[in-house]
Amino acid sequence: MSKTPARSPAAKPEAFVTPFRFDGSGKFHLKAYKTDERGGLDKDKAEEILEANRKRLKDFQEKLYAQNRWSVLLIFQGMDAAGKDSTIKHIFEGVNPQGCEVHSFKQPTSQELDHDFMWRHVIALPARGHIGIFNRSHYEECLVTRLHPELLKQERIPPKLITKNIWRERFEDISAIERYLSRNGNVILKFFLNISKEEQRKRFLDRLDDPAKNWKFSMADITERALWNRYMAVYQDIVRHTSSAVAPWHVVPADHKWFARVVIGSAIVSALDSLNLRFPRADKASLEEFKRVRKALEQEGEGRRKKVAKAGKRVAAKGG
Repeated sequence: MSKTPARSPAAKPEAFVTPFRFDGSGKFHLKAYKTDERGGLDKDKAEEILEANRKRLKDFQEKLYAQNRWSVLLIFQGMDAAGKDSTIKHIFEGVNPQGCEVHSFKQPTSQELDHDFMWRHVIALPARGHIGIFNRSHYEECLVTRLHPELLKQERIPPKLITKNIWRERFEDISAIERYLSRNGNVILKFFLNISKEEQRKRFLDRLDDPAKNWKFSMADITERALWNRYMAVYQDIVRHTSSAVAPWHVVPADHKWFARVVIGSAIVSALDSLNLRFPRADKASLEEFKRVRKALEQEGEGRRKKVAKAGKRVAAKGG
């Protein structure tokens, strides 16, 4: 693993990103990434960074929307109770919802099953100038579907196409689509919230103990928890085979939610900063037109003031 990031909250965002980013170069082993990493921070310092990131994100998002050139796709994956929902909520607090959409992908509908596995995700991609957030994503089709073969049967793929290489082929297809999107101005950041099995146990108990959180709990979560080691093996396979320079995975330590938010917020801010976003500048012809419009508006205002003053004098004269 890379060196621990600097302790100062004023450190550059990359200091909290680089140790957890994997772009496909070199070898990848999930066990090499700690789930309880805190980056030398405490909660107070982390909150300072979070607040600074929120302000920068708000500024970048306004410029992204106004410039209308780039689009940003953020993909969140993780086991149940890894903190995906709360992380999205905290990081994007205060961001203009007009230019930001969240899609939470559940079990496919009958209509969605009538299409290829990428269809419902492609039609949800962000438009230029927008940030799209996938809370779970097309990677579920290489994860849950892989661990539950009966789900693959529901997709009605011709039997001869379901070979032992189908998962490797899906990795290749996804990577090809991500390259295509990148070449068309879509910035892709992928986050795997890496939580420990013990921390998940604690969060499940918290959901059971707190009536306000009971709705988050499902017996299906316990069923999937029994497959923990298999899930970790598949996640390792996914990150290893679908990371690239244009669509890197970030293996985010998720045992401490506040540090996970520092890593994810810093990664987003760092990526947006690299785009050199600016508010569009008016051309010379427009500037000349603006001058004429300004002059007309000012004259209109002056004329209105004169009329009000003149009317006031008439009223005063009648009163006298």
